[in-house]
Amino acid sequence: MDLIHSFLNLTAPPFTFFSLLFLLPPFQIFKFFLSILGTVFSEDVAGKVVIITGASSGIGESLAYEYAKRGACLVLAARRERSLQEVAETARDLGSPDVVVVRADVSKVEDCRKVVDQAMNHFGRLDHLVNNAGISSVAMLEEVEDVTDFRAIMDVNFWGYVYMTRFAAPYLRNSRGRIIVLSSSASWLPAPRMSFYNASKAAVAQFFETLRVEFGPDIGITLVTPGFIESELTQGKFFNKAGRLEVDQDMRDVQVSMIPIQRVESCAKAIVRSAMRGERYVTEPAWFRTTFMWKMFCPELLEWMYRLFYITGPGDAPSEPFSKKIMDYTGAKTLLYPESVHVPAPKHD
Repeated sequence: MDLIHSFLNLTAPPFTFFSLLFLLPPFQIFKFFLSILGTVFSEDVAGKVVIITGASSGIGESLAYEYAKRGACLVLAARRERSLQEVAETARDLGSPDVVVVRADVSKVEDCRKVVDQAMNHFGRLDHLVNNAGISSVAMLEEVEDVTDFRAIMDVNFWGYVYMTRFAAPYLRNSRGRIIVLSSSASWLPAPRMSFYNASKAAVAQFFETLRVEFGPDIGITLVTPGFIESELTQGKFFNKAGRLEVDQDMRDVQVSMIPIQRVESCAKAIVRSAMRGERYVTEPAWFRTTFMWKMFCPELLEWMYRLFYITGPGDAPSEPFSKKIMDYTGAKTLLYPESVHVPAPKHD
């Protein structure tokens, strides 16, 4: 057995290198023509049924509006029913022929079953599932008072997607539908203070990459990996080190730093457009894809930069690292952050 591994250690790297050298160019050309076909023959979602979780605000809310403009029927799910009703009313005004609102917490398996059941009972079909609901946390591991308080991150961000997908899968297979998965660039970026959130998004990405193989061509999957997008998360709403949900814009400035925040409307438009084209991946803003290359080829440099900009020195306040000082000295926030994220605006029932 050791001899076999020794042989593969010697032969696998050069074989892979030369295989990619010859196969990669024609494969990329093939993918380019497929993308053209997807643009020309993009899916018409008019009259189709779309479930969107986390639809009461942020990306989920804007996705509802984008689907509504294209004539899709919507099933909107979130915990805040009053906010959902407002989103539903706007979606109807924008062109959705029918909107169903379901109050649900995706961390609860029975609530996820209820969302899918109500969609099927009302419409009799399901074409798109948008797994979007998510929560974030900002805390160093060693600052956390009780790590069990952070199970909610995985319960919502990962298990909520698993539950929804399991119940929706048979109906999506019947319609040859699509799952739109809101992962994050955090799935590959090791941003400090976000270890629980980063891990949940990495789990989501790998889970749905595996489902591509299991589902085959019956159910399409569009994996979305946004950067910083205008939402409650970029307003500074997250779990703190005590495991309590709060709005802290100082820590938001630390985590986002000098990275521009994209407006949610343009992000949602790009996601729906990519889903209709049948694309496997979409990163918004598109330039954020370059961070994946930094992670792949220069991980040590990326880690050094995170420590330099995000980690405070001895005696310094956690909310005053180098990244925050740059923001304060330059006043760049007014240029890089949309007006909506300057003041906390979480919605309540």
